[in-house]
Amino acid sequence: MRILKFAFLFAGVVVLTWIFGFGGLSDVTRWVVTEQRDTQNALAAGLRAVRTGETGAWLALMSICAAYGFFHAVGPGHGKLVIGGLGFATGMTALRLSLLAVAASLAQATVAIVLVVIGAFVLGWGLTEMTALTEEIMAPASYAAIGLVGLWLVFRGVRRGTSTLVYPMDSDRHCDNCGHAHGPSLHQVESMTSWLDALAIVGSIAIRPCTGAVFLLILCFGFGIPWAGIAGTFVMGLGTASVTLFCALIAVTVRRTALPSWSGEKAIKTMAVIEIISGGIIAFISIQLVLPFI
Repeated sequence: MRILKFAFLFAGVVVLTWIFGFGGLSDVTRWVVTEQRDTQNALAAGLRAVRTGETGAWLALMSICAAYGFFHAVGPGHGKLVIGGLGFATGMTALRLSLLAVAASLAQATVAIVLVVIGAFVLGWGLTEMTALTEEIMAPASYAAIGLVGLWLVFRGVRRGTSTLVYPMDSDRHCDNCGHAHGPSLHQVESMTSWLDALAIVGSIAIRPCTGAVFLLILCFGFGIPWAGIAGTFVMGLGTASVTLFCALIAVTVRRTALPSWSGEKAIKTMAVIEIISGGIIAFISIQLVLPFI
């Protein structure tokens, strides 16, 4: 187990060194942009095939949509940051975090559909207006909301850390006078994320729909094949979810492998520090993303 722990840490250092020290981020970004452009061209061809009723056109279009969602998620984005940060900081189980990742991606697809339906049929907007709304208003709003998620993690970490100072005893120890435990157990700490918290996290990611999904929907509505656009948008969301799911599983695995299996007050203090650091990183990156819009 110790060898596996150091292997994870070493791999993380190597990846971070490559990304920030040897231009790895630029290489990944260029590759993603190229793949997205090629996939977008294939998307237009797939739509023409569906419109003319070619055999296998629907399956081909859905495959292209899934690929576009995957490449969109691999590039620089905020969904991976939030899901990965939560997986490492909050102690959520892999299953719950995976469900959260899928819900966020499908909610993002739903927002794209609602935006295009209202924009095209109610406001009479075209691709230019809806893209501008997505990139100039909804994107910074999403970044700001994610920054609030980071601050929320910092607040939770501070509150958790101070609670152990107020009651510096084991969570299972009972008081002779009051008869109840003074502080949360580790299991309670790891299950503190409520449904309201989950909705806030999903909403912060879903506020900004994928521009590729908006492009797909507008073309499909224009070609008279709206159901192809709606189905393709949700498949695109699942393609995006495949990347965020991977980030979620990696984050949970790293946390469980790299961190000692402490219990009681020591574990709570450790999780508090991790939450504060992770939340601070999320908030800092979100601020950097919002600044160009101010």
